[in-house]
Amino acid sequence: MKKNMLFMLINMNIGGTEKALLNMINEFPLNKYNVTIFMLEEYGGFLTFIPEGVHVKYFSGYKDIKDLLNKPPQLSSINLLKKCKFIQAFMIIFLHILTRTLKNRSLYFKYILRKYPILDEEYDVAVAYDGPMDFISYFVLKKIKAKKKIQWIHFDITKIGFNITFAEKVYSQFDKIFVVSYEAKNKLIELVPKLKKNTNVFFNISSPKIIKAHAKKGTGFLDQFNGIRILTVGRLSIEKGQDLAIHAFKRIVKDGYNAKWYCIGEGNAREHYEHLITKFHLQDRFILLGATANPYPYIDQCDIYVQPSKHEGFCITLAEARCLGKPIVTTEFTAAKEQIRNGENGLIVGIDEVELYHGIVKLINNKAMQKKFTENLQDTSMMGNPEINKILKYANS
Repeated sequence: MKKNMLFMLINMNIGGTEKALLNMINEFPLNKYNVTIFMLEEYGGFLTFIPEGVHVKYFSGYKDIKDLLNKPPQLSSINLLKKCKFIQAFMIIFLHILTRTLKNRSLYFKYILRKYPILDEEYDVAVAYDGPMDFISYFVLKKIKAKKKIQWIHFDITKIGFNITFAEKVYSQFDKIFVVSYEAKNKLIELVPKLKKNTNVFFNISSPKIIKAHAKKGTGFLDQFNGIRILTVGRLSIEKGQDLAIHAFKRIVKDGYNAKWYCIGEGNAREHYEHLITKFHLQDRFILLGATANPYPYIDQCDIYVQPSKHEGFCITLAEARCLGKPIVTTEFTAAKEQIRNGENGLIVGIDEVELYHGIVKLINNKAMQKKFTENLQDTSMMGNPEINKILKYANS
């Protein structure tokens, strides 16, 4: 009999978490497992990439509670008062104050989900995949029936808004917690020691077969540039470090290198980055390409791949660049050393624009080093099936 597994996340936006899930599911033997992706909303550029045979479901009530989850409680209360919903307005403010005092939003989540029943179907395994995300963790625990429940952690929790009190009370109710790197796991346990027993590492999976096949699809670069192409892939947000990249590239251009830096991704920092690009007169040299579901032709065609992140959990785009054998410069975020051996298959530099600049220039000027990195990456394990076995073995235990 097939095992039923459910993975819950916000949506299928083009991002590392969503890509990691798709890569993992692509490795599943779907003839032995019924896999369901359960989302809060039907949205995202990766929706069409969901493998055939995977069930897709959505939380129909999300549109009614989205504002209550994402907007300031004061604003939600005012809107309810305007609709003469006095009791709800009072409850929102009361629960907001209470949950802030208790440092645990569980009571708030319970209130706004009070009208929504537990999902009918029972699963062998249910996964709060989009973590840490408190609402999804609560939903999987309280609204989904499953024999086993897993909490997934994709980020360095010391670099994001992480509720330790919530984690102590809620995460401890999960049967298993998977974290995407050893360093990220250690930081979780340091902050929440009671989770140590049930916490394991599960590296994000990159499928070399899929990456290399998609690298030959699409067109990639179209600008006929014949200099050095530097590439970064990631959401346009401050934690991804494109501001460091712009400042570092200003120095590279000043040194006279015939180079262009391209960024694939979209996000709320675009306007800020466009301002920096204009300020440093880099409009024709530092190019924001926007988001694409298939960045692999660009990675395959670039000369140097740079990951300027200020913090990451695992960084799947770095793994993808490794898969395509690109000379790499990366900042020293959490887990960078779990993918790159400094000086052997890439360069690791400090999270600083000057260090980033020096690392890139060093690689540009050393063709032998570029060749060495590419050759050494040919033997790099992408940590595929051994990771899959962790969750499949757990589902069958």
